[in-house]
Amino acid sequence: MQSTQIFGLFSTPIEMANLTDEIPLSIAILDRNRRIITVNSAFEALSGFYRDEIRDVSCFHVTRSRMCMQNCPMTNCSVIESKAIDTDIINKNRELIPVLINLSPIRDNQDNCVGYVQSIKDLRSIQENASLTHHAYAFKNVIGKSTEMIKIFQHVPMLAQSDSAILITGETGTGKDILAENIHQASNRLKGPFVKVNCGALPETLLESELFGHQKGAFTGAVDNKPGRFRLAHNGTLFLTEIGDLSLSLQVKLLTFLDDQVVYPLGSTKGFQVNVRVIAATHRNLEQMVRERKFRQDLMFRLNVVRLHLPPLRHRGEDVRLIMDHFVHEFSLRFHKKIRGFSKNALHRLIDYPFPGNIRELRNCVEYAINICQSDEIQLEHLPAYIAESPKEMNLPLTETHEPTEWVVPVTHASTANESQKWPDMEKNMILSALIESKGRRKKAAALLGWGRSTLWRKIKQYGLDN
Repeated sequence: MQSTQIFGLFSTPIEMANLTDEIPLSIAILDRNRRIITVNSAFEALSGFYRDEIRDVSCFHVTRSRMCMQNCPMTNCSVIESKAIDTDIINKNRELIPVLINLSPIRDNQDNCVGYVQSIKDLRSIQENASLTHHAYAFKNVIGKSTEMIKIFQHVPMLAQSDSAILITGETGTGKDILAENIHQASNRLKGPFVKVNCGALPETLLESELFGHQKGAFTGAVDNKPGRFRLAHNGTLFLTEIGDLSLSLQVKLLTFLDDQVVYPLGSTKGFQVNVRVIAATHRNLEQMVRERKFRQDLMFRLNVVRLHLPPLRHRGEDVRLIMDHFVHEFSLRFHKKIRGFSKNALHRLIDYPFPGNIRELRNCVEYAINICQSDEIQLEHLPAYIAESPKEMNLPLTETHEPTEWVVPVTHASTANESQKWPDMEKNMILSALIESKGRRKKAAALLGWGRSTLWRKIKQYGLDN
């Protein structure tokens, strides 16, 4: 592993990392050709790349900034003095991050440009979305005025000031990641890194190295020392999403860390003390997993010091309309369109749709509609086909149930007045009735159901009716 040393500052040469790693601002040292020589720990945390894997790589391929695409000021050493640029970068997790990049040339004794110092300031904590200023019911970029959300907004500012572990639960797409980052940004750890790790994205062996790091030679392929995400999150927050997917062996190691705040890299007997707040999130039922011996009870108690539950979108009442308007405003600004809202039919279809994918699905739906809408109002045909072509029977208020796939349906061909069924069974019966009435002609059956033919064919295959 190459090392970068500084001579002449002290009586003996020192490692540059010993100085730059203590600076909370992300820093990269570039050569004259804009290749990375070294970066500090804050840069690793922001970008998601370790310094050893990006050494000698062009900064364009690491930061992937809008500045690089438009007009890089470092081309041909055109930066003659320090320059600040308001732009953005895309990190390893493909997140678009607004930043302020400061560039300063490095000159030799003959005043020739030999490289650059690039510092990057993360603006997410201070750059609020302009549309949020119009919402009285919001905490940073989380919006809502339902009873459950108001309680969360009241508690989060106080919880953010402590270092207690937090467990965020809720279905997929309810905004657990955003809430975790908002807690970090409202805390006194704001100037420290926010490091996210998806516990279900990597196999156990790689995840252990990713979390705790490893020493050179710890296993085949470990050619360099790796600090791990716990050490990168020092003085900041580590967000462990999908904690329910963590293996039992790693659960033991995580529990040990939570007790003493010491990290032991793979292949090392030396521990490193780190100051990290842990926030975990899951869409799984951890209590059920404990009963099935798939999750350690002691770890659940350790993580469950404070629990925040994000309700599914279908249980949030007027929040649906509030969030829809927010996304319309956001994407209209982004795509430079003047769209004032939804038509009556489109609005009713969206409000009545259950959104099993929650806020993420609603966001994608609105983004799609804004993309293809050519007028000042979103019509029913601008919605995704699976929503626009849904039968009227789908547009029903949900029952109070914890099962996201169930709701009560009215009387149709296949049900009686005193009968309620799950929607998949109901939909299958509707398709069978339409096929019988149309004597097997699928085009006519699709018309009877109010669907497109492709939708009917897909549903027939889904329910095994093609056999």
